Amino acid sequence: MFITLIADYGTGDPAFAEVKQRLLMALPQAQIHELSVPPFNTLATGFWIAQLGLNPGSENRLIYHNCAPRKDDPEARRDNEGEGLTYALLPNGVKVVGVNAGFTLSFIKSQAKALHSVNVSRGGSQFRSRDVFPPAAAGIAQNDLSVLGDALKPDQIPNVPPDRIAWVDGYGNIKTTIAAEAIDLPTETKIAIRIGDVVSDAIYSDGSFRVPEGTLAFAPGSSGWTTTDGKTLRWMELFLRGGSAWERFGRPRVGQGIELLG
Repeated sequence: MFITLIADYGTGDPAFAEVKQRLLMALPQAQIHELSVPPFNTLATGFWIAQLGLNPGSENRLIYHNCAPRKDDPEARRDNEGEGLTYALLPNGVKVVGVNAGFTLSFIKSQAKALHSVNVSRGGSQFRSRDVFPPAAAGIAQNDLSVLGDALKPDQIPNVPPDRIAWVDGYGNIKTTIAAEAIDLPTETKIAIRIGDVVSDAIYSDGSFRVPEGTLAFAPGSSGWTTTDGKTLRWMELFLRGGSAWERFGRPRVGQGIELLG
């Protein structure tokens, strides 16, 4: 069993160790890899659920995710209650268990073979991903689906928001929620792009390295997957050859809007 733990605890946060410890109580042979996303950032969470879950990997995989801003109800919380736990089954057999909050399921909702709520308490602890959810996640990982509740309909889950920053990688490349197929421009077209208060010239390219050093490219990136109808989906990236696109745009946050000015 290979488990990817996606959460907004923070890089190096001992919370990861606490959750892994609980998962390993029920799944002692599992290998667990952790991935930290920005605090409360359900867009980044959903992006990585899809990028890792819908692409090839080892057999017998589980993605366990927790990013729960508790924004489903603005009123005071009783017993630390938050968004409910869900289960998704991807076409390649990958199981996904985690909180349905914001955009966490948006990238996979049209690809999933099954989407269900999970019958487990929505409260009981400030740290539900450690204290409440692991037994249900471990059971599902071992094909015990007795905890599944009602089926979820894709239209109950928000769509992926267009023209947003989905992620910034270690090189400063900006991954976006702009689908490559949505861009209809001749290669090497000069455009302008605004993120926040910063506007920069860029060149539309069909491959990031097909631009000179120091040039900002707007090109299909390394992220994407094959959809259930056999199409290849790729997401556009902003790439500054020899530098950092993130720095050029003033270090924008994940989730911030992107505007193509032509």
